[in-house]
Order: sequence, then C-alpha cells, then structure tokens
Amino acid sequence: MTTTARALGALKASLDRMPDPAGRAEAAALEAELAAVHGVRHAIAVSSGTAALHTALVACNIGPGDEVLLPAATVIMTVSAVTAAGAHPVFVDASRDGRGMDLADVAAKTTERTRAIVPVHLAGRTDGLLDLAAYAQSAGLHLVEDACQAQGSTTGGRVAGTVGAIGCFSLKDGKIISCGEGGYLLTDDDTFAERAAAYRMHWLTPAPGAPAASRRGMNYRLAEPLAALARHHLKGLDQAVTRRREQAHRLYDLVGEIPGLNVHAPAPGDVPNGYSALWRVDLDRPRDFSTRLAEAGVANSVGTYRLRAAHQHPACQDLSPADCPRAAQAVDRMLAVTLQQQTTEADLHRIAETIRREAETWTEVR
Repeated sequence: MTTTARALGALKASLDRMPDPAGRAEAAALEAELAAVHGVRHAIAVSSGTAALHTALVACNIGPGDEVLLPAATVIMTVSAVTAAGAHPVFVDASRDGRGMDLADVAAKTTERTRAIVPVHLAGRTDGLLDLAAYAQSAGLHLVEDACQAQGSTTGGRVAGTVGAIGCFSLKDGKIISCGEGGYLLTDDDTFAERAAAYRMHWLTPAPGAPAASRRGMNYRLAEPLAALARHHLKGLDQAVTRRREQAHRLYDLVGEIPGLNVHAPAPGDVPNGYSALWRVDLDRPRDFSTRLAEAGVANSVGTYRLRAAHQHPACQDLSPADCPRAAQAVDRMLAVTLQQQTTEADLHRIAETIRREAETWTEVR
C-alpha cells in the first residue's frame, strides 16, 4: 500500500467516525501523541501556524501596550501574529555572523513594556537559541519559539519548540509533518495550556483566573479530518526528518564548491532538520540571483516567496521599524532551497545542475 493510500485510509476512518459527539476525538488524540513525541506535558492543536503563534501570545497574557522582540529576519506571518494579539513588534538585528538575533541589540531594545521574545527558526535553523533563552530567563521575559519550519531540529540535544515557554509549529503542506493546513503549540506550563485551549474555542472552557465565557476567543480549532491526517503522518516523523536531512546533504554534495556560494553550516551543537538546503550568496545582486533560480525552477525563499527583512516589508512600515542592516543583508543573501518529502534523486540532480550553471554564468548576466 502506498503512502498516499495509507493517508487516505486514515482520512476515511476519521470520516466514518463522524459526527463525533465531542467534536474533536481525532484532535485530542493528536494532541496526546504530539506531547508524547516531543516529551512535553501539553500540545494544543490549532488551525494554522499563525494561529499557534497568536494563541501562544494570548496564553502569555500579552496584549495592547506590550512589546514583543522578534528578529527582523523573519516572515510576515510572525509579525501578523504579534499585531493580532494587540502587541507592538520590535525588530532586532541579526548577529554579526548572521546566526540568529544579536543579543546586544536584544538587550538594547528591551524596555519596561517588553513582555516576550519570539525567535524564528527559519529553514529549520536554531542559531543562538540557548543564549537567547538564558537572556529571556534573566530578564523575566517569555520565550515563544516560532518553530514552524523546525520540526525535528535540535540544539544542544534539545528539540526545537521545547526550549522556550511555548513552541509553535505549522502543519501546512510542505512542512516535515503536514496535513494540508493546521498547527500546534507545545508547553510544559499547565496555565498556558489551559489558556490556549480556551482561546482557540471562543473561551468556552475555563482557564485559571478566567471562567468559561469570561473572555473573547477565536475559532482556531483544527478540523477532525486534518487531525486524522496529521496523526497518520506523525507516525513517520523520525523517518521524515532523516529523509530531509539526507536530501539537504545530498544537494550540498551535488552542488559542490562554487565561488560566491557558501554553505551555511549549522553552529556547533545544532542539528537542523533539513527543511531547506541553505547557502549564503556572495555574488553580485544576490536577490536577483535567487529570483533567476526561481525562474529556472529552483524554488527558494527569496526568489519564489519574496522573503525580505520584516522592517523593509511594505506591510510593516506603519510600525515605524528601526533599521536592521545586518538582518537585511542576511535575508538578501540567503539561498534557502525548498525541499519536499517527494523530492527525488533526479530532482536533486536537476536542482544542483541549475544552481551550478546559473552561479557559474552569473557574472556574465547583465
């Protein structure tokens, strides 16, 4: 039986059990399995990774008047979650080596209104996470991890999304484990878990200090058929992470050494999940180069999905963002090549050949 057939079987079994009087048997089972797999007390399933981030911030009682520190090198979805909670995002520059948030800038931008730090593990990388967690603890700030691209990544032997107070994940198609659309958050804190569970169901259930129906919430529930698909794919998490890592390393080998392209090796103690193969582009006009690769069929974060530093994003200009030049340069020079579970050896050869050809002829292009 093929993987697709097994997934369809899991979906059919879920549909056969509907309507479920409780309305969320599959989601509840998924939560128990996610908690067990990640070694945490609680998992809360929601409708998307953005919903997970928004819910996590609400669970930390973050709202209007509060500030949240997050990297300028992030996707717009992270920013949207902060503003949806009513808080003000404060963008932090990248470190001098381009690995994560600059701790000196984090400290400089921490004010009496700062309530949380949200590191974002782009391309499955957890650069500087443990140092950031130590700072957050010393400053009395919540650390909420945006681990939407980091299922299975580890740092110092700890799983991404379990280092901070809450870890947030996506189940959107293309992620290591997916069900088309969805998300979840992880936490060991009972209060955060109960607040999150209440918020994602219009506060129809109680949480500490907030009886049922005492607050407004959202409908962020994960649909039962999607939960069934997520449960099916979760069984293969270890194999999926292993496959992505093998794909990334194979692509590095096939591309080899090319002037102007430098593999972004993980920091000591970090083991990324292989979500994307990652290079630093030191060619002229790096954003144009990534765009050219996208046009040639090599999907990547900058060229295909138009990733740019958040403080430069048109939708963030009303936030009066400070300039973060190192973050802007890091994003512009980032070549994060998208990989998928179904990417074949032939696909990897095609991608590598295209990258090599375009890089070797780029200086001739005007």
